[in-house]
Amino acid sequence: MNGQTEREGRPSGRDAPGHRYEFRTYRNRIAPEGNLAAFSVCVRETDLFLRADRDLSHETLETVHACRAQIETYILHHPEFLHARTPLPEDPLAPDIVRRMLLAARRAEVGPMAAVAGAIAESVGRSLRTLPGISNVMVENGGDIYLDCKRDLRVEVHAGQSSLSGKIILMIRSDRMPLGVCTSSGTVGHSFSYGRADAVCVLSVSAALADAAATRIGNLVKSAKDIERGLKTAEEILPGIRGVVIICGSHMGLAGDVELAG
Repeated sequence: MNGQTEREGRPSGRDAPGHRYEFRTYRNRIAPEGNLAAFSVCVRETDLFLRADRDLSHETLETVHACRAQIETYILHHPEFLHARTPLPEDPLAPDIVRRMLLAARRAEVGPMAAVAGAIAESVGRSLRTLPGISNVMVENGGDIYLDCKRDLRVEVHAGQSSLSGKIILMIRSDRMPLGVCTSSGTVGHSFSYGRADAVCVLSVSAALADAAATRIGNLVKSAKDIERGLKTAEEILPGIRGVVIICGSHMGLAGDVELAG
């Protein structure tokens, strides 16, 4: 499995065969205070953008390879894991990242691969955070983010062509981290969704759960009239979800512990 790293502002590789590379124009939507190193790591479909106290490209690449190897090996023996659109049973013998995906999928009532981007971002962030001298780590994986910093952050919600895109800024306090901030969209990107929400952004202590929950809620929102239904579904997935923001066209709804920057 080949991987490569690139500096900020350059493409870090290609998506899976058949998918053209998309420039991640939203990747500056996390605004930290102070100077942090910015770098990218890409291994096939896994395309990460990171900020940390120093460039950790090599360590990140090693962790991504390890995560992907665990997931891919599990799929070889359990092919249903890749394509299931509904939860699968618990497997105590599975690798840690797979168990977290299975758990998140059961809580959100979706297939386990709905949690893969958040799970990888979280695994990478946890690993990097244990390195000497590292107090600040931000990992973005296709719109799904894992944050573990000693400083407050502002996160811009990207919502495609919605008039609200870029205007909704989440304030993430340092005492709220580590935190997953994951976004699903039925109008942006090539990820599968039954819905048409421009953005469903979920905050959770588990990035895997935030990712899976964003998918579940996004599937339900086909128009602005479904926003209330999406918010109620978020409450049903609790505990674990701290907050949710739903944007559909010019309409927005939010629930839980969500702080908007002034």
